[in-house]
Amino acid sequence: MRAVTTLSVVVLASAGIGHSLISSLNGDIARVDPFKDMKNRPRAGHGMNILLVGTDGRDDISEEQRRRYRLGGAPCHCTDTMMIVHIAEDRKRLSVISLPRDSYAETPPHTDRTTGQKHHGHPLKLNAAYAEGGPQLTVRTVERMTHVKIDHYLEVDFTSFMKTVDELGGVKICTPKPLKDSYTGLDLKAGPHRLSGGEALQYVRARHADGTSDLGRMKRQQRFLAALVDQATSSGVLLNPLKFRDVIRAVLGSVRADKGFRTDDLLALGRAMRTFSPSGSEFTTVPIGKMGFDVKGIGSTLKWDPVKAKALFEKVREDRPLTTRPRPRPSAVTVPVAPQQIHVQVENGTRTSGLGGRVDRALAAAGFRTTGRAVNADDRAVRHTVVAYDPRWDRSAKSLAAALPGSELRAVKGQGALLKVIAGSDFHQVRPVRAAQPERPPSRPAVVRGDDEVRCS
Repeated sequence: MRAVTTLSVVVLASAGIGHSLISSLNGDIARVDPFKDMKNRPRAGHGMNILLVGTDGRDDISEEQRRRYRLGGAPCHCTDTMMIVHIAEDRKRLSVISLPRDSYAETPPHTDRTTGQKHHGHPLKLNAAYAEGGPQLTVRTVERMTHVKIDHYLEVDFTSFMKTVDELGGVKICTPKPLKDSYTGLDLKAGPHRLSGGEALQYVRARHADGTSDLGRMKRQQRFLAALVDQATSSGVLLNPLKFRDVIRAVLGSVRADKGFRTDDLLALGRAMRTFSPSGSEFTTVPIGKMGFDVKGIGSTLKWDPVKAKALFEKVREDRPLTTRPRPRPSAVTVPVAPQQIHVQVENGTRTSGLGGRVDRALAAAGFRTTGRAVNADDRAVRHTVVAYDPRWDRSAKSLAAALPGSELRAVKGQGALLKVIAGSDFHQVRPVRAAQPERPPSRPAVVRGDDEVRCS
């Protein structure tokens, strides 16, 4: 899960920070060459594929942190977590696929980086590929298993993870039931929590909090990643160049990346991702066909489901969503007057060309009877959208204002039945509304799912 912090760099780049600031950070990135002399690689697909690798490196962890967060013991110099992050070509969707560390894998022929001994392809657990052949064998093994071409490689350790979470001011997560793991020291009550860097590390490392072991841990990692993205995109970090720089440096200070991944690329990607939001992300784990697949000399492994895994990675190559489930439409706000009964004239109160027409079309799509001919307002420096109305039509005005979140009501005597919307620079969207319906007794008792009751608000 140390790897997920690197994703925050991509998201934070959407702040539009100056080119010179981003470029100055190039020297903070340690470089590796995982693609050296690689041949017979999978065909490139659409979008960008990043292999995020979290190692158990802990050289910079203080003694106090080791004791407090149970980080003792010698590192195995292997991958603790591995994910493929696919960023869609249109930069509007992000897909994260967790690769279990105990997955059964077969390496291609390679040279052991420690002994120099040449090996034929042989079976091992996926996380052992790093110890045997470093980033290069890790990438080659993943590409062989998934047939997905990896475009970039990013590697993060414990230190970077903790620093990044702390620079963000912690990350809020919600757990529907208590979680306690004596190995990592995790001890959370049911409900919402804001985790500091060390606490977050306990949360994403826990494997003994329930009976699901590594698969349950990956689910929590994915949940934390979604919360991390939400924290990065909703906090003031994106609007504060100095804070943004501090967060970036916290990550880059102990990250390793391929030679081709430059901060210039990061900036360009960030600019393209300005519209990215947590709702545009999806998380999954490679489908498992057999648990406890015993291999002589290796032990118990996880065997992927060949059919389902193939279908999953085919979607990645073709830049398609991992799920076809339609997104729920936003629920309509109940208002006293139906939009079909409200007449509206839209005026553009800004210098943004076409804003009036955009607002007119959005209101019409929501059911309001617009004139279809937006005009420019006398004042072209309006900051907050205004709904001007005759006091005799106050109920209609309130209904219209409900469709324009953040708008201001302005009473104008003698204006008549035609309401006026003066679009300001804060206009974001038109919210769906519907007229209130008279209550009817339910035909059958309401049924509430238990997991909805325990979900945190």
